[in-house]
Amino acid sequence: MPEGPSVRKFHHLTSPFVGQQVVKTGGSSKKLNPASFQSLWLQDTQVHGKKLFLRFDPDEETKSPGNNPLPEPLGKGERKKEAGDQKQTLGPDSQKISDQSSQSDSGDNGSACLGGDSPAGGAERWLQVSFGLFGSIWVNEFSRAKKANKRGDWRDPIPRLVLHFGGGGFLAFYNCQMSWSSSPVVQPTSDILSEKFHRGQALEALGREQPVCYTLLDQRCFSGLGNIIKNEALYRAGIHPLSLGSLLSPRQLEILVDHVVEFSTDWLQDKFQGRQNHTQIYQKEQCPAGHQVRKEAFGPPGGFQRLTWWCPQCQPRLPPDEPEQVQLP
Repeated sequence: MPEGPSVRKFHHLTSPFVGQQVVKTGGSSKKLNPASFQSLWLQDTQVHGKKLFLRFDPDEETKSPGNNPLPEPLGKGERKKEAGDQKQTLGPDSQKISDQSSQSDSGDNGSACLGGDSPAGGAERWLQVSFGLFGSIWVNEFSRAKKANKRGDWRDPIPRLVLHFGGGGFLAFYNCQMSWSSSPVVQPTSDILSEKFHRGQALEALGREQPVCYTLLDQRCFSGLGNIIKNEALYRAGIHPLSLGSLLSPRQLEILVDHVVEFSTDWLQDKFQGRQNHTQIYQKEQCPAGHQVRKEAFGPPGGFQRLTWWCPQCQPRLPPDEPEQVQLP
């Protein structure tokens, strides 16, 4: 699943299109009619945690500045890879993307979306994009099949949405969940890559009487933090994933938050500089110290279980918070 650094890279990919008009559309989305974006203007892009927000308006306006500027412009053709088995081939120079949902894209004036959602209808002008497990955005090119699917077909993935802009470029959205909203969901104090990230709130959340690996993946407390960051931060802090936050010292909690922010920031910079992110424990068989790594799915009762890698020697588990049993002679 794309984590905070990846979504901020997606935000950077879309930013150059702000102020441009959509002149052609395509895609296989059934929830949103791609033709409804025709002639709309992209006025702003924002990123919050793991979600990207794009503002579209029916008329050209003075765009409002995004609240998450990112450094170092990307080269033309920069792309994001995605995985997934799709159903149709796209040519490298495709201008029209067929829609297997039997929607009539051509000739639609873009005044309505399926289900009655319409960015031109007033308040709902922000497109909220969630990337799920394999979501991605490609710029000025389409994703290509890297291997045959289960049926043995070499078919390229089909984008959910394609937006061609007046400036000549286009955006292709793959495996994304998209919906209209009246405004972005803004919680900068919990966003691990925001300048407004509130360490005090993060430390308070980690200090709860529950395993810290549960708290780290709670987007209400650590927006943008995913499974890779969770594993790496816990290993580098020397903390067992099932350690109860209430048993950790204030210093240990401080160190854990430090590693969350440091690893996330370094990962983002690696993305902008074209370097691959290097992990120490995630999906490894041995830790950097040469110890055997263990892997198990952890998650709250009745909740989503996530694979967790940890080193029993480098990350010893604290004893349970129970009175010590005294052995009588």
